[in-house]
Amino acid sequence: MQKFIFGSLLLTGFNAQLHAQETPQNLPDLVVTATRTETAKNQLAAAATVYTRKDIERLQAKTLPELLSGTTGIDIVQSGGYGKDTNIYMRGTNSDHVLVLIDGIKIGSVTSGTTPFQFIPIDQVERVEIIRGPQSSLYGSEAIGGVIQIFTRKGGREDKPSVTLDAGGGSYDTYRASGSVSGKWENSWYTLASSQFGSQGFNSRQPIPGRFGVNQPDKDGYLNTALNARLGHRFDNKAEVEAFFMRAEGKSEFDGNFQNKTEFVEQTVGTTAGMNILDNWRSLLRLGQSRDEGDNFAPDGTFASRFSSTRWNASWLNEVALSDDHQLIIGSDYRLDQVDSSTIYNETSRYDAGIFTELHSRILDDHFINASVRGDKNEAFGDQLTGNFGWRYNGNHDISPFASFGNAFKAPTFNQLYFPGFGNPSLKAEQSTSFEAGVAGDHDWLQWELRGYHTNIDNLIVTVTNPTTFLSSAENVGKAQIDGIEAEIGTQLMGWNSKLNMNLLSPKNRETNEQLPRRAEKTLSYDLSRSIGYFDLGANVLAQSDRFDDALNRTKVAGYVTVDLRTAYHLNKNWMLSAKLNNLLDKQYQTINTYNTADRNFFLSIHYNN
Repeated sequence: MQKFIFGSLLLTGFNAQLHAQETPQNLPDLVVTATRTETAKNQLAAAATVYTRKDIERLQAKTLPELLSGTTGIDIVQSGGYGKDTNIYMRGTNSDHVLVLIDGIKIGSVTSGTTPFQFIPIDQVERVEIIRGPQSSLYGSEAIGGVIQIFTRKGGREDKPSVTLDAGGGSYDTYRASGSVSGKWENSWYTLASSQFGSQGFNSRQPIPGRFGVNQPDKDGYLNTALNARLGHRFDNKAEVEAFFMRAEGKSEFDGNFQNKTEFVEQTVGTTAGMNILDNWRSLLRLGQSRDEGDNFAPDGTFASRFSSTRWNASWLNEVALSDDHQLIIGSDYRLDQVDSSTIYNETSRYDAGIFTELHSRILDDHFINASVRGDKNEAFGDQLTGNFGWRYNGNHDISPFASFGNAFKAPTFNQLYFPGFGNPSLKAEQSTSFEAGVAGDHDWLQWELRGYHTNIDNLIVTVTNPTTFLSSAENVGKAQIDGIEAEIGTQLMGWNSKLNMNLLSPKNRETNEQLPRRAEKTLSYDLSRSIGYFDLGANVLAQSDRFDDALNRTKVAGYVTVDLRTAYHLNKNWMLSAKLNNLLDKQYQTINTYNTADRNFFLSIHYNN
């Protein structure tokens, strides 16, 4: 494993595209999430990866975790197959240290603090932007490791309606069907899309002798039905209004002691309005709501528990062009989190209000500065002040050095604050400081980037058990230090496109010097693709070193290497057949101790796009 990882080098460049007011379109060198307005990627010190709809289709990803797997700085662990609990560790930070947005609306559970990536329907996704590193100075809580923003499908670029159809099936009785229609009429645009993904699955967990409830040698199925809609209008004075809606609901089966099925709902709804106040001042108002609902059932089918989160979001963003080289962003956010649960919490709601500003400047022709500061007031734990400073120099010979520094925070969850018998209402927010530096190059056939970063996290919330009473509670006693190197390289030679990523990570508990659990210290991902006539060919290799499954580093989960192959045949300009073979080597591996992953499996599909 080590020879395989260290004998290789680095990952790839990335493309990016975006639209003003945080909605995507075909602008290949712009990202939105890093500054909350469209900004050229080569003017930023922040690390970014972007997946477009074309990337999703080229990689033939069936789920969002499958798309993100192997992405620079991201480590994914899953409790089984499709629809099972999925946690993302970005740059070695905790799984609840990643802020996730859908169309600018913050999502996720306010009880657990994590996002159910496994339930977000990839057929309704147009684009994914990943910004690594602290982003609390723009977004507030949770963005210690970074931000993932998901943009849902949006059409309306042509007067003629655009129709897409997709259907396929494969191993484990897995099937997928989706369709969409989009277009525009005069100055209005619309999108309507739906999808369903289902699988009989496989046994999620290995039998454990002597463990009640987890020895269930059954198939653990999954079903997800989703709907996405969008409607917008542009007025003659360049003002715009838009409304959007995305909902996914279904069920997921798993092996558990007292619960083995979840019925879920993930929903995001919102509206935006933007207009030019002055020639150099554009203002955007966004209102929205996200819901995360889960009803859990016992093996005999009886109701066991319910946890439902509602997050009301409001934001006001102002973009002021001070000059051609200086841009000022001023904004504010308000969020109200609410809990509806079969478990009785001492508190069921809290608000957070934040005000932020950012200056993006070009100085001395080729130097770019991004500086931001934000203040948050949280009803549960008080005030927080965060900041970020980034510098990038686009010098001669297409070489760009960069550096940045920032701090971030993570608000305690409702479970940590108020869960009966465990919560601690005196908790403080988790705090982090981060520094990174690196250099990038962009040539005709070669793009590369090398980054090193250092993060300290204090006031980590950990579970502490009283040795006398054996009762557990959440306490601010943890400390962590995370050092890492990210390397990327992408080439285009003789018609072949190759992308190589490498992550080297040292995630340590500063008090015990033990490795933080469920993080692999070494990851290598390589993707190769080419089009030959009517055929598209591709392969992907993912290698990860071993990891520990517990904080005491007593349970080790072995590393692994997987190989995936894919191909597509274009019947004509509208129809395409595709096929993907996952885990070619039929590697038996785990990312969480005792939880199974898929054997060798395949998926075939047919696509239509007019």
